[in-house]
Amino acid sequence: MSTILLIHGAYQGGWIWTRVASVLRAHGHLVLAPSLDGCGERAHALRPGITTETHAAELADLLFREDLRDVIACGTSTGGMVLARLAEIAGDRLTRLVFADALVLRDGEAVDDIVTRPTKVNTALTTGPSREDAKTRLFAEMDAATREWTLARITQQPIGTMEAPVVLPHFWDARWNADVVWCRRSTNPPVAHLKRSHAALGGAWHELDTGHYPMLTAAPELAAIIAGG
Repeated sequence: MSTILLIHGAYQGGWIWTRVASVLRAHGHLVLAPSLDGCGERAHALRPGITTETHAAELADLLFREDLRDVIACGTSTGGMVLARLAEIAGDRLTRLVFADALVLRDGEAVDDIVTRPTKVNTALTTGPSREDAKTRLFAEMDAATREWTLARITQQPIGTMEAPVVLPHFWDARWNADVVWCRRSTNPPVAHLKRSHAALGGAWHELDTGHYPMLTAAPELAAIIAGG
């Protein structure tokens, strides 16, 4: 059985992986799905200075302290940015990278270079969609019960993770065992970005007939990709 690290995206916490984690654990895998600093149930700890790089450093420290090796790590959405940085600083503990409808930026790129956020609402510390945009656009494809469950849990994202350029001086120079998952009904990140990532990373290409939140709408299928490649 495998050790699997699940990295959530923007406006989320570890809770977004509940369905996928349940499937994976039922098959005997050890699954970690932490909420990143300032996200989910840790949103009360918001402060200046939270970035993609601090998120990755926190996960690297988790892997070190738990002495976890040969880890399959999956990042979704902006979690792909965190995964790339984690691989750069703790790649010796990872055996496979899975980018699930994820942003995989080049050094110096920022989220807004790739995606469009039509109702971006910023504060000094956070950024995120309006509630109406989340309900009618981001989560529109979900069944009503899942949509309401998700809306009740989302939080704004630490602004530095969304607006600061990523720092990845070495990731793209290395070779990785990496899979890319494209969700056909998702518009952000654009399919061109997913294809760019796959062309550079190699590895397997997977397609799911769902939107940007496959961990909620196609959990068994995504779990199978993560566990089995």
